[in-house]
Amino acid sequence: MKSLLFLVLISVCWAEPHPDNSSLEHERIIHIQENGPRLLVVAEQAKVFSHRGGNVTLPCKFYHEHTSTAGSGTHKIRVKWTKLTSDYLKEVDVFVAMGHHRKSYGNYQGRVFLRESSENDASLIITNIILEDYGRYKCEVIEGLEDDTAVVALNLEGVVFPYSPRLGRYNLNFHEAQRACLDQDSVIASFDQLYNAWRSGLDWCNAGWLSDGSVQYPITKPREPCGGKNTVPGVRNYGFWDKDKSRYDVFCFTSNFNGRFYYLIHPTKLTYDEAVQACLKDGAQIAKVGQIFAAWKLLGYDRCDAGWLADGSVRYPISRPRKRCSPNEAAVRFVGFPDKKHKLYGVYCFRAYN
Repeated sequence: MKSLLFLVLISVCWAEPHPDNSSLEHERIIHIQENGPRLLVVAEQAKVFSHRGGNVTLPCKFYHEHTSTAGSGTHKIRVKWTKLTSDYLKEVDVFVAMGHHRKSYGNYQGRVFLRESSENDASLIITNIILEDYGRYKCEVIEGLEDDTAVVALNLEGVVFPYSPRLGRYNLNFHEAQRACLDQDSVIASFDQLYNAWRSGLDWCNAGWLSDGSVQYPITKPREPCGGKNTVPGVRNYGFWDKDKSRYDVFCFTSNFNGRFYYLIHPTKLTYDEAVQACLKDGAQIAKVGQIFAAWKLLGYDRCDAGWLADGSVRYPISRPRKRCSPNEAAVRFVGFPDKKHKLYGVYCFRAYN
């Protein structure tokens, strides 16, 4: 019986194909129909808004295309959140969950967790938001061989401001620009943040670094030194430059702060060192450039008195333009970088809340 079966199989294998179908034997395409439900990941909002120090939920839910259930039950669901870098060249791990296992990464540790309001809810809650949290996040859900993703942008309420150091215009490479912003209670701005600032009226002729490594500047009032009178208003792009060798200014971004910004009432004007000590004596620190811009833009702070700041510059914030105090526009007025040992001014202080 076994021998007979073997001969039958050999006969089938050696059988000549029908002449009319010989050309089809090598071109036959086999379609495999998957009967299982296809995994879908959906973000109910493409953008969410918050501010430094706040909490936010990045929405993400997963479904199967042909069922109303969250999962098939055959495989464990794995949820992974990553942050996309501004140049999209890599992803930064934020949070991973599978079953009862949870893990957060980097400066997200202790600040992120899943909302899990339902069995198909993969939304991420971020607490105590910091400036570096701004950006685009990817929610990836994996079940067995199936996976899908969704992207959510986290925007922060804040202000973009141009910055150059005491050395003057165009003296920062990209890495120095990043540190300069951090030193002034801010981070280097993204293109989206600069673009939104331009739409709100920011006009600045000096080119500055952005977080993606490009160099750009915003123009609302075309004029000769800034591309010419016939230039179309917009954010002008110098392109991407060598981060180590090329030198420009920088655009920084800051948000609200957990503290009090104020002008210190003092009986006399002060040198820079005296200003630093006066703030310390008052239980505070000399304020940073990012803090004066945040107080001006977000709190409407208005003061006509020029005062020292931590970087050695002297500035004052005007929210209500008036004679002798920025009559034409609301702005943080820049006096300059005076001689620290001999010039006398007031001082702006910042006292952090515990």
